[in-house]
Amino acid sequence: MFVDERILTLFKRNAHHTLTYWSVFFSFGLCIAFLGPTICDLQSQTKSTIDQITWVFFSQQFCLLIGSSIGGVFKRTLFSALSALFVSALIISVIFAIIPLCTNVLLLAVAMAVSGLAMGIIDTIANIQLVTIYQKDSAVFLQALHFFIGFGALVSPLIADPFLSEGGCGNGTGNGSEIMHHVRLMLRHAPVPEHNITHSHLAHGGEEEESTVHYAFWIMALINLPVPIAVLFLMYREQLIPFCRSGPPRLLDKDELAMENQQGAEGTEVEQKEHEAGGHGDIFSCCQNDNLRGLPVSFFMIHILGGMVLFMTDGIVGAYAGFVYYYGVAPPMSLHPKTAGYLASIFWAAITAGRLLSIPLSYRFQPVRLLMVNLAGAIVTVLMLLIFYTSSIFLFVGTCLCGLFLSSIFPCMLAYTEDILDYQGCATSVLVTSAGMGEMVMQVLVGSIIHTEGSYSFLLCGMIIACIGFIVFIGLMLFHRMHRNYLTGTSKKSAMVEEPATEQDGKTEQKESS
Repeated sequence: MFVDERILTLFKRNAHHTLTYWSVFFSFGLCIAFLGPTICDLQSQTKSTIDQITWVFFSQQFCLLIGSSIGGVFKRTLFSALSALFVSALIISVIFAIIPLCTNVLLLAVAMAVSGLAMGIIDTIANIQLVTIYQKDSAVFLQALHFFIGFGALVSPLIADPFLSEGGCGNGTGNGSEIMHHVRLMLRHAPVPEHNITHSHLAHGGEEEESTVHYAFWIMALINLPVPIAVLFLMYREQLIPFCRSGPPRLLDKDELAMENQQGAEGTEVEQKEHEAGGHGDIFSCCQNDNLRGLPVSFFMIHILGGMVLFMTDGIVGAYAGFVYYYGVAPPMSLHPKTAGYLASIFWAAITAGRLLSIPLSYRFQPVRLLMVNLAGAIVTVLMLLIFYTSSIFLFVGTCLCGLFLSSIFPCMLAYTEDILDYQGCATSVLVTSAGMGEMVMQVLVGSIIHTEGSYSFLLCGMIIACIGFIVFIGLMLFHRMHRNYLTGTSKKSAMVEEPATEQDGKTEQKESS
Protein backbone atom coordinates (compact mmCIF):
# COMPACT_ATOMS: atom_id res chain seq x y z
CA MET A 1 0.00 0.00 0.00
CA PHE A 2 1.00 3.63 -0.49
CA VAL A 3 0.74 4.26 3.25
CA ASP A 4 1.39 1.41 5.65
CA GLU A 5 -1.12 0.05 8.10
CA ARG A 6 0.56 1.62 11.12
CA ILE A 7 0.03 5.17 9.81
CA LEU A 8 -3.55 4.35 8.85
CA THR A 9 -4.17 2.83 12.27
CA LEU A 10 -2.80 5.95 13.98
CA PHE A 11 -4.99 8.15 11.82
CA LYS A 12 -8.13 6.08 12.47
CA ARG A 13 -7.45 6.15 16.19
CA ASN A 14 -7.14 9.97 16.20
CA ALA A 15 -9.25 10.80 13.13
CA HIS A 16 -11.72 13.05 14.92
CA HIS A 17 -9.00 15.18 16.52
CA THR A 18 -6.94 15.32 13.32
CA LEU A 19 -9.82 16.32 11.04
CA THR A 20 -10.88 18.99 13.51
CA TYR A 21 -7.41 20.55 13.62
CA TRP A 22 -7.24 20.46 9.82
CA SER A 23 -10.57 22.25 9.55
CA VAL A 24 -9.41 24.94 11.98
CA PHE A 25 -6.39 25.58 9.77
CA PHE A 26 -8.77 26.01 6.86
CA SER A 27 -10.20 28.94 8.84
CA PHE A 28 -6.68 30.30 9.19
CA GLY A 29 -6.12 30.24 5.43
CA LEU A 30 -9.57 31.62 4.71
CA CYS A 31 -8.86 34.64 6.90
CA ILE A 32 -5.31 35.35 5.76
CA ALA A 33 -5.96 35.67 2.01
CA PHE A 34 -9.14 37.75 1.65
CA LEU A 35 -7.50 41.09 2.46
CA GLY A 36 -5.62 41.62 -0.82
CA PRO A 37 -8.50 41.44 -3.33
CA THR A 38 -10.92 43.41 -1.12
CA ILE A 39 -8.66 46.33 -0.22
CA CYS A 40 -10.27 48.70 -2.74
CA ASP A 41 -13.76 47.99 -1.40
CA LEU A 42 -12.58 48.30 2.21
CA GLN A 43 -10.91 51.60 1.40
CA SER A 44 -14.12 52.88 -0.15
CA GLN A 45 -16.21 51.54 2.72
CA THR A 46 -14.13 53.28 5.38
CA LYS A 47 -13.54 56.40 3.22
CA SER A 48 -9.82 56.18 3.95
CA THR A 49 -6.63 56.57 2.02
CA ILE A 50 -4.27 53.72 1.22
CA ASP A 51 -1.74 54.83 3.82
CA GLN A 52 -4.46 54.88 6.49
CA ILE A 53 -5.80 51.44 5.66
CA THR A 54 -2.25 50.08 5.68
CA TRP A 55 -2.36 50.13 9.47
CA VAL A 56 -5.39 47.83 9.35
CA PHE A 57 -3.27 45.11 7.78
CA PHE A 58 -0.31 45.82 10.04
CA SER A 59 -2.57 45.43 13.09
CA GLN A 60 -3.60 41.96 11.93
CA GLN A 61 -0.01 40.83 11.30
CA PHE A 62 1.22 42.23 14.61
CA CYS A 63 -1.56 40.58 16.63
CA LEU A 64 -1.05 37.33 14.71
CA LEU A 65 2.51 37.33 16.01
CA ILE A 66 1.29 38.00 19.55
CA GLY A 67 -1.27 35.19 19.27
CA SER A 68 1.42 32.78 18.03
CA SER A 69 3.64 33.73 20.97
CA ILE A 70 1.02 33.19 23.67
CA GLY A 71 -0.84 30.30 22.04
CA GLY A 72 1.17 27.69 23.94
CA VAL A 73 -0.43 28.86 27.20
CA PHE A 74 -3.64 27.07 26.22
CA LYS A 75 -2.04 23.67 25.49
CA ARG A 76 -1.73 22.59 29.12
CA THR A 77 -4.91 20.51 29.03
CA LEU A 78 -7.06 19.23 26.20
CA PHE A 79 -9.99 21.27 27.54
CA SER A 80 -8.08 24.57 27.43
CA ALA A 81 -6.65 23.80 23.96
CA LEU A 82 -10.01 22.94 22.43
CA SER A 83 -11.71 25.84 24.18
CA ALA A 84 -9.16 28.27 22.72
CA LEU A 85 -9.63 26.75 19.25
CA PHE A 86 -13.42 27.01 19.55
CA VAL A 87 -13.33 30.66 20.62
CA SER A 88 -10.73 31.56 17.97
CA ALA A 89 -12.63 29.89 15.11
CA LEU A 90 -15.88 31.50 16.26
CA ILE A 91 -14.18 34.91 16.42
CA ILE A 92 -13.10 34.55 12.78
CA SER A 93 -16.71 33.95 11.71
CA VAL A 94 -17.89 36.91 13.78
CA ILE A 95 -15.19 39.16 12.30
CA PHE A 96 -16.23 38.20 8.77
CA ALA A 97 -19.80 39.10 9.64
CA ILE A 98 -19.05 42.50 11.16
CA ILE A 99 -16.45 43.74 8.65
CA PRO A 100 -19.18 45.20 6.37
CA LEU A 101 -20.42 47.20 9.39
CA CYS A 102 -17.03 48.84 10.03
CA THR A 103 -17.44 52.22 8.37
CA ASN A 104 -14.47 53.70 10.22
CA VAL A 105 -10.86 52.70 9.61
CA LEU A 106 -10.17 52.49 13.35
CA LEU A 107 -13.01 50.01 13.87
CA LEU A 108 -11.73 47.96 10.95
CA ALA A 109 -8.22 47.95 12.44
CA VAL A 110 -9.57 46.69 15.78
CA ALA A 111 -11.54 43.94 14.01
CA MET A 112 -8.47 42.85 12.04
CA ALA A 113 -6.34 42.89 15.20
CA VAL A 114 -8.79 40.56 16.96
CA SER A 115 -8.85 38.22 13.96
CA GLY A 116 -5.03 38.22 13.88
CA LEU A 117 -4.89 37.25 17.55
CA ALA A 118 -7.29 34.36 16.89
CA MET A 119 -5.26 33.23 13.88
CA GLY A 120 -2.03 33.21 15.89
CA ILE A 121 -3.58 31.09 18.65
CA ILE A 122 -4.92 28.65 16.04
CA ASP A 123 -1.50 28.43 14.41
CA THR A 124 0.31 27.45 17.59
CA ILE A 125 -2.28 25.16 19.17
CA ALA A 126 -3.10 23.11 16.06
CA ASN A 127 0.61 22.45 15.43
CA ILE A 128 1.24 21.54 19.06
CA GLN A 129 -1.74 19.19 19.30
CA LEU A 130 -0.81 17.25 16.17
CA VAL A 131 2.81 16.93 17.29
CA THR A 132 1.62 15.74 20.71
CA ILE A 133 -0.68 13.12 19.19
CA TYR A 134 1.61 11.65 16.51
CA GLN A 135 5.09 12.62 17.73
CA LYS A 136 7.63 10.76 15.52
CA ASP A 137 4.95 10.14 12.88
CA SER A 138 3.74 13.74 12.85
CA ALA A 139 5.47 14.81 9.60
CA VAL A 140 2.75 13.40 7.32
CA PHE A 141 -0.06 14.95 9.32
CA LEU A 142 1.69 18.32 9.65
CA GLN A 143 2.05 18.46 5.86
CA ALA A 144 -1.70 17.87 5.53
CA LEU A 145 -2.37 20.49 8.21
CA HIS A 146 -0.48 23.17 6.30
CA PHE A 147 -2.11 22.11 3.05
CA PHE A 148 -5.39 23.38 4.49
CA ILE A 149 -3.92 26.87 4.93
CA GLY A 150 -3.22 27.00 1.22
CA PHE A 151 -6.63 25.54 0.45
CA GLY A 152 -8.36 28.21 2.51
CA ALA A 153 -6.14 30.88 0.95
CA LEU A 154 -7.35 29.78 -2.50
CA VAL A 155 -11.03 29.65 -1.55
CA SER A 156 -11.47 33.15 -0.08
CA PRO A 157 -10.33 35.12 -3.19
CA LEU A 158 -12.63 32.96 -5.34
CA ILE A 159 -15.56 33.83 -3.08
CA ALA A 160 -14.73 37.53 -3.05
CA ASP A 161 -14.04 37.93 -6.78
CA PRO A 162 -17.68 38.11 -8.07
CA PHE A 163 -18.54 40.84 -5.55
CA LEU A 164 -15.56 43.16 -6.06
CA SER A 165 -16.11 46.67 -7.40
CA GLU A 166 -14.78 47.55 -10.85
CA GLY A 167 -13.33 50.92 -9.88
CA GLY A 168 -12.49 53.16 -6.95
CA CYS A 169 -8.85 52.11 -6.43
CA GLY A 170 -6.78 54.24 -8.74
CA ASN A 171 -5.14 52.02 -11.34
CA GLY A 172 -6.83 48.92 -9.97
CA THR A 173 -3.70 47.50 -8.39
CA GLY A 174 -4.59 47.86 -4.76
CA ASN A 175 -2.97 44.66 -3.67
CA GLY A 176 -0.48 43.63 -1.03
CA SER A 177 2.50 45.09 -2.87
CA GLU A 178 0.89 48.56 -3.01
CA ILE A 179 0.13 48.37 0.70
CA MET A 180 3.71 47.50 1.54
CA HIS A 181 4.88 50.30 -0.78
CA HIS A 182 3.09 52.83 1.43
CA VAL A 183 4.44 51.13 4.54
CA ARG A 184 7.93 51.71 3.18
CA LEU A 185 7.16 55.36 2.47
CA MET A 186 5.92 55.90 6.01
CA LEU A 187 8.92 54.14 7.53
CA ARG A 188 11.21 56.38 5.52
CA HIS A 189 9.25 59.49 6.61
CA ALA A 190 8.51 60.27 2.97
CA PRO A 191 5.25 61.94 1.93
CA VAL A 192 2.58 59.54 0.66
CA PRO A 193 1.54 60.44 -2.88
CA GLU A 194 -2.06 61.43 -2.42
CA HIS A 195 -2.67 62.73 -5.94
CA ASN A 196 -3.36 59.31 -7.46
CA ILE A 197 -5.84 58.44 -4.75
CA THR A 198 -7.53 61.81 -4.93
CA HIS A 199 -7.75 61.62 -8.69
CA SER A 200 -9.21 58.14 -8.39
CA HIS A 201 -11.91 59.31 -6.03
CA LEU A 202 -12.71 62.31 -8.19
CA ALA A 203 -12.89 60.19 -11.30
CA HIS A 204 -15.39 57.86 -9.75
CA GLY A 205 -17.04 60.22 -7.32
CA GLY A 206 -19.92 61.21 -9.55
CA GLU A 207 -20.79 57.67 -10.62
CA GLU A 208 -19.71 55.60 -7.66
CA GLU A 209 -21.29 52.18 -7.78
CA GLU A 210 -22.74 50.55 -4.72
CA SER A 211 -20.38 47.91 -3.33
CA THR A 212 -21.68 44.37 -2.87
CA VAL A 213 -18.55 42.97 -1.23
CA HIS A 214 -20.42 42.60 2.06
CA TYR A 215 -22.10 39.54 0.58
CA ALA A 216 -18.67 37.95 0.15
CA PHE A 217 -17.82 38.51 3.82
CA TRP A 218 -21.14 37.07 4.96
CA ILE A 219 -20.67 34.02 2.72
CA MET A 220 -17.20 33.45 4.20
CA ALA A 221 -18.66 33.79 7.70
CA LEU A 222 -21.22 31.07 6.90
CA ILE A 223 -18.60 28.82 5.30
CA ASN A 224 -16.39 29.16 8.38
CA LEU A 225 -19.21 28.62 10.89
CA PRO A 226 -19.07 24.76 10.75
CA VAL A 227 -15.47 24.92 12.02
CA PRO A 228 -16.24 26.12 15.60
CA ILE A 229 -19.22 23.75 15.59
CA ALA A 230 -16.85 20.87 14.76
CA VAL A 231 -14.54 21.88 17.64
CA LEU A 232 -17.52 22.05 20.00
CA PHE A 233 -18.66 18.60 18.86
CA LEU A 234 -15.17 17.23 19.58
CA MET A 235 -15.34 18.68 23.08
CA TYR A 236 -18.72 17.01 23.52
CA ARG A 237 -17.36 13.62 22.44
CA GLU A 238 -14.39 14.01 24.77
CA GLN A 239 -16.84 14.82 27.62
CA LEU A 240 -15.19 18.18 28.23
CA ILE A 241 -18.40 20.23 28.33
CA PRO A 242 -19.52 20.22 31.99
CA PHE A 243 -23.27 20.37 31.39
CA CYS A 244 -23.26 17.86 28.50
CA ARG A 245 -21.38 14.92 29.97
CA SER A 246 -22.94 11.60 29.07
CA GLY A 247 -20.78 9.58 31.44
CA PRO A 248 -18.45 9.89 34.42
CA PRO A 249 -15.92 12.72 34.15
CA ARG A 250 -12.53 11.80 32.83
CA LEU A 251 -9.73 11.62 35.37
CA LEU A 252 -7.07 12.64 32.88
CA ASP A 253 -7.27 14.05 29.42
CA LYS A 254 -5.09 12.70 26.64
CA ASP A 255 -2.35 15.28 26.92
CA GLU A 256 -1.84 14.71 30.65
CA LEU A 257 -1.92 10.91 30.28
CA ALA A 258 0.62 11.03 27.45
CA MET A 259 2.92 13.20 29.54
CA GLU A 260 2.73 10.81 32.50
CA ASN A 261 3.45 7.77 30.34
CA GLN A 262 6.37 9.58 28.77
CA GLN A 263 7.81 10.52 32.16
CA GLY A 264 7.55 6.90 33.28
CA ALA A 265 9.31 5.61 30.17
CA GLU A 266 12.09 8.20 30.06
CA GLY A 267 14.66 7.61 32.77
CA THR A 268 17.69 9.73 32.02
CA GLU A 269 18.43 12.98 33.80
CA VAL A 270 18.73 15.11 30.66
CA GLU A 271 15.32 13.99 29.40
CA GLN A 272 13.74 14.91 32.70
CA LYS A 273 15.36 18.36 32.54
CA GLU A 274 14.09 18.88 29.00
CA HIS A 275 10.60 17.96 30.11
CA GLU A 276 10.84 20.42 32.94
CA ALA A 277 11.85 23.05 30.39
CA GLY A 278 8.24 23.52 29.54
CA GLY A 279 7.31 20.92 26.93
CA HIS A 280 5.42 22.66 24.16
CA GLY A 281 4.81 25.70 26.32
CA ASP A 282 4.33 29.27 25.28
CA ILE A 283 7.32 31.34 24.23
CA PHE A 284 7.47 33.17 27.57
CA SER A 285 7.43 30.10 29.82
CA CYS A 286 10.13 28.58 27.61
CA CYS A 287 12.46 31.44 28.56
CA GLN A 288 12.19 31.00 32.34
CA ASN A 289 15.69 30.68 33.74
CA ASP A 290 14.76 28.15 36.42
CA ASN A 291 13.63 25.64 33.80
CA LEU A 292 16.69 25.95 31.57
CA ARG A 293 19.52 25.24 34.00
CA GLY A 294 21.82 22.35 33.20
CA LEU A 295 20.71 21.88 29.59
CA PRO A 296 23.41 21.58 26.90
CA VAL A 297 24.24 24.39 24.48
CA SER A 298 23.02 22.23 21.60
CA PHE A 299 19.51 22.24 23.11
CA PHE A 300 19.30 26.03 22.83
CA MET A 301 21.01 26.23 19.44
CA ILE A 302 18.54 23.80 17.89
CA HIS A 303 15.70 26.13 18.89
CA ILE A 304 17.56 29.25 17.73
CA LEU A 305 18.80 27.92 14.39
CA GLY A 306 15.49 26.23 13.56
CA GLY A 307 13.72 29.51 14.22
CA MET A 308 16.24 31.41 12.09
CA VAL A 309 15.69 29.08 9.11
CA LEU A 310 11.95 29.70 9.26
CA PHE A 311 12.53 33.41 9.84
CA MET A 312 14.30 33.46 6.47
CA THR A 313 12.09 31.08 4.47
CA ASP A 314 8.74 32.38 5.70
CA GLY A 315 10.11 35.87 5.13
CA ILE A 316 10.71 34.90 1.50
CA VAL A 317 7.12 33.63 1.24
CA GLY A 318 5.71 36.90 2.60
CA ALA A 319 8.00 39.09 0.50
CA TYR A 320 7.44 37.13 -2.71
CA ALA A 321 3.67 37.10 -2.34
CA GLY A 322 3.70 40.81 -1.55
CA PHE A 323 6.07 42.10 -4.24
CA VAL A 324 5.93 39.71 -7.18
CA TYR A 325 3.17 41.83 -8.74
CA TYR A 326 5.26 44.99 -8.41
CA TYR A 327 8.23 43.19 -9.94
CA GLY A 328 6.07 41.97 -12.85
CA VAL A 329 4.71 45.38 -13.84
CA ALA A 330 8.02 47.24 -13.35
CA PRO A 331 10.78 47.38 -15.98
CA PRO A 332 12.40 45.34 -17.42
CA MET A 333 9.54 42.83 -17.18
CA SER A 334 6.78 45.42 -17.82
CA LEU A 335 3.89 42.96 -17.85
CA HIS A 336 0.32 44.06 -18.32
CA PRO A 337 -1.30 44.65 -14.89
CA LYS A 338 -3.90 41.94 -15.45
CA THR A 339 -1.23 39.47 -16.55
CA ALA A 340 0.98 40.30 -13.55
CA GLY A 341 -2.04 39.85 -11.28
CA TYR A 342 -1.89 36.10 -11.93
CA LEU A 343 1.58 35.78 -10.40
CA ALA A 344 0.42 35.91 -6.78
CA SER A 345 -2.40 33.45 -7.53
CA ILE A 346 0.05 31.03 -9.18
CA PHE A 347 2.38 31.35 -6.18
CA TRP A 348 -0.36 30.45 -3.68
CA ALA A 349 -1.65 27.65 -5.90
CA ALA A 350 1.89 26.21 -6.07
CA ILE A 351 2.20 26.37 -2.28
CA THR A 352 -1.11 24.52 -1.91
CA ALA A 353 -0.11 21.87 -4.46
CA GLY A 354 3.33 21.52 -2.87
CA ARG A 355 1.85 20.87 0.55
CA LEU A 356 -0.47 18.26 -0.94
CA LEU A 357 2.44 16.52 -2.70
CA SER A 358 4.51 16.65 0.49
CA ILE A 359 2.04 14.45 2.37
CA PRO A 360 3.16 11.19 0.68
CA LEU A 361 6.75 12.44 0.36
CA SER A 362 7.03 13.06 4.10
CA TYR A 363 5.98 9.45 4.66
CA ARG A 364 8.70 8.05 2.39
CA PHE A 365 11.55 10.48 3.20
CA GLN A 366 12.96 11.91 6.41
CA PRO A 367 12.21 15.60 7.11
CA VAL A 368 15.91 16.52 6.97
CA ARG A 369 16.19 15.27 3.38
CA LEU A 370 13.08 17.15 2.30
CA LEU A 371 14.43 20.29 3.93
CA MET A 372 17.73 19.95 2.09
CA VAL A 373 15.99 19.51 -1.27
CA ASN A 374 13.51 22.36 -0.65
CA LEU A 375 16.14 24.88 0.44
CA ALA A 376 18.49 23.97 -2.41
CA GLY A 377 15.60 24.06 -4.89
CA ALA A 378 14.54 27.52 -3.72
CA ILE A 379 18.10 28.83 -4.17
CA VAL A 380 18.43 27.36 -7.66
CA THR A 381 15.01 28.71 -8.69
CA VAL A 382 15.76 32.27 -7.56
CA LEU A 383 19.18 32.04 -9.24
CA MET A 384 17.52 31.06 -12.53
CA LEU A 385 15.08 33.95 -12.14
CA LEU A 386 18.04 36.27 -11.74
CA ILE A 387 19.71 34.89 -14.87
CA PHE A 388 16.55 35.02 -17.03
CA TYR A 389 15.31 38.27 -15.54
CA THR A 390 13.86 39.46 -18.87
CA SER A 391 11.86 36.29 -19.61
CA SER A 392 8.20 36.67 -18.67
CA ILE A 393 7.57 32.97 -19.35
CA PHE A 394 10.25 31.87 -16.89
CA LEU A 395 8.90 34.35 -14.34
CA PHE A 396 5.67 32.37 -14.25
CA VAL A 397 7.52 29.03 -14.26
CA GLY A 398 9.92 30.21 -11.56
CA THR A 399 7.06 31.54 -9.43
CA CYS A 400 5.43 28.12 -9.58
CA LEU A 401 8.67 26.30 -8.70
CA CYS A 402 9.44 28.75 -5.90
CA GLY A 403 6.03 28.11 -4.34
CA LEU A 404 6.52 24.34 -4.63
CA PHE A 405 9.92 24.38 -2.91
CA LEU A 406 8.92 26.81 -0.14
CA SER A 407 5.58 25.13 0.58
CA SER A 408 6.65 22.34 2.94
CA ILE A 409 9.65 23.89 4.71
CA PHE A 410 7.67 24.91 7.81
CA PRO A 411 6.03 21.52 8.58
CA CYS A 412 9.27 19.67 7.73
CA MET A 413 11.28 21.92 10.06
CA LEU A 414 8.70 21.48 12.80
CA ALA A 415 8.80 17.68 12.51
CA TYR A 416 12.63 17.67 12.29
CA THR A 417 13.33 19.83 15.34
CA GLU A 418 10.68 18.18 17.51
CA ASP A 419 12.18 14.79 16.61
CA ILE A 420 15.66 15.98 17.61
CA LEU A 421 14.37 17.18 20.98
CA ASP A 422 12.26 14.04 21.49
CA TYR A 423 9.10 16.19 21.57
CA GLN A 424 10.06 17.75 24.91
CA GLY A 425 11.41 21.16 23.93
CA CYS A 426 9.73 24.41 23.03
CA ALA A 427 10.37 24.04 19.32
CA THR A 428 6.76 24.47 18.17
CA SER A 429 6.25 27.79 19.96
CA VAL A 430 9.68 29.10 18.93
CA LEU A 431 9.28 28.10 15.28
CA VAL A 432 5.76 29.50 14.92
CA THR A 433 6.83 32.79 16.49
CA SER A 434 9.99 33.01 14.38
CA ALA A 435 8.07 32.33 11.17
CA GLY A 436 5.57 35.08 11.97
CA MET A 437 8.34 37.55 12.76
CA GLY A 438 10.18 36.67 9.55
CA GLU A 439 7.13 37.23 7.39
CA MET A 440 6.44 40.60 8.97
CA VAL A 441 10.04 41.88 9.09
CA MET A 442 11.18 40.66 5.67
CA GLN A 443 8.26 42.32 3.90
CA VAL A 444 9.24 45.71 5.29
CA LEU A 445 12.97 45.13 4.78
CA VAL A 446 12.70 43.86 1.20
CA GLY A 447 10.18 46.57 0.36
CA SER A 448 12.54 49.29 1.57
CA ILE A 449 15.37 47.90 -0.56
CA ILE A 450 13.16 47.68 -3.64
CA HIS A 451 12.06 51.28 -3.11
CA THR A 452 15.64 52.56 -3.05
CA GLU A 453 17.45 50.15 -5.40
CA GLY A 454 14.78 49.20 -7.96
CA SER A 455 12.73 46.13 -8.84
CA TYR A 456 15.74 43.96 -9.75
CA SER A 457 16.80 43.94 -6.09
CA PHE A 458 13.62 41.96 -5.34
CA LEU A 459 15.16 38.74 -6.68
CA LEU A 460 18.61 39.61 -5.36
CA CYS A 461 17.18 39.94 -1.83
CA GLY A 462 15.43 36.59 -2.23
CA MET A 463 18.70 34.96 -3.29
CA ILE A 464 20.63 36.38 -0.32
CA ILE A 465 17.93 35.42 2.19
CA ALA A 466 17.67 31.89 0.78
CA CYS A 467 21.45 31.39 0.95
CA ILE A 468 21.56 32.62 4.55
CA GLY A 469 18.74 30.21 5.42
CA PHE A 470 20.64 27.30 3.84
CA ILE A 471 23.83 28.14 5.75
CA VAL A 472 21.89 28.33 9.02
CA PHE A 473 20.32 24.96 8.22
CA ILE A 474 23.79 23.41 7.83
CA GLY A 475 24.61 24.78 11.28
CA LEU A 476 21.42 23.22 12.63
CA MET A 477 22.50 19.82 11.30
CA LEU A 478 25.88 20.18 13.04
CA PHE A 479 24.24 20.99 16.38
CA HIS A 480 21.88 18.06 15.82
CA ARG A 481 24.93 15.77 15.75
CA MET A 482 26.37 17.44 18.86
CA HIS A 483 23.08 17.00 20.73
CA ARG A 484 22.83 13.36 19.70
CA ASN A 485 26.40 12.70 20.92
CA TYR A 486 25.59 14.46 24.20
CA LEU A 487 22.53 12.28 24.77
CA THR A 488 24.53 9.15 23.89
CA GLY A 489 27.29 10.09 26.34
CA THR A 490 24.77 10.82 29.08
CA SER A 491 23.12 7.44 28.56
CA LYS A 492 26.48 5.65 28.77
CA LYS A 493 27.39 7.43 32.02
CA SER A 494 24.04 6.45 33.53
CA ALA A 495 24.60 2.85 32.50
CA MET A 496 28.12 2.81 34.01
CA VAL A 497 26.77 4.15 37.30
CA GLU A 498 24.07 1.49 37.40
CA GLU A 499 26.42 -1.46 36.67
CA PRO A 500 28.73 -1.02 39.73
CA ALA A 501 25.71 -0.57 41.93
CA THR A 502 24.28 -3.86 40.64
CA GLU A 503 27.58 -5.69 41.21
CA GLN A 504 27.81 -4.35 44.77
CA ASP A 505 24.27 -5.47 45.52
CA GLY A 506 25.12 -8.93 44.19
CA LYS A 507 28.21 -9.24 46.46
CA THR A 508 26.18 -8.16 49.48
CA GLU A 509 23.60 -10.83 48.76
CA GLN A 510 26.34 -13.50 48.47
CA LYS A 511 27.84 -12.49 51.85
CA GLU A 512 24.46 -12.60 53.53
CA SER A 513 23.72 -16.06 52.12
CA SER A 514 27.10 -17.41 53.25
